[in-house]
Amino acid sequence: MRISVRDGRGTVTAPLRAHIERRLAFALSSFGDRVGQVVVRLSGTTPADGRAPLPEQCEIEVKLRPRDLQVADTGADPFVAVENAAERLGRSVARAVERERGWLDGPPSPSAPRPRR
Repeated sequence: MRISVRDGRGTVTAPLRAHIERRLAFALSSFGDRVGQVVVRLSGTTPADGRAPLPEQCEIEVKLRPRDLQVADTGADPFVAVENAAERLGRSVARAVERERGWLDGPPSPSAPRPRR
């Protein structure tokens, strides 16, 4: 898994980069070689008029074989935004993989019980 981190405000600190890598490894480790490249984009601004800073945003794009997924989430600081987005990403990838397994297995039989929602 190749991880690319981009921050619109400047460079990414070593502790933040380590946090990103750790959270993504945790969220995506069970999907193995299906995950190709991961791009993390961080953004956040402080208003010029002295008001409270806006929430940090973390957007994660994953090249998942054979599809691409993208999630975004916010938080009070970049660490929280990364945690929120990584959790969301893990759930999204799991759903996508499960859907693809269903496509490979063919349509369910008419007598099979439908999953509850």
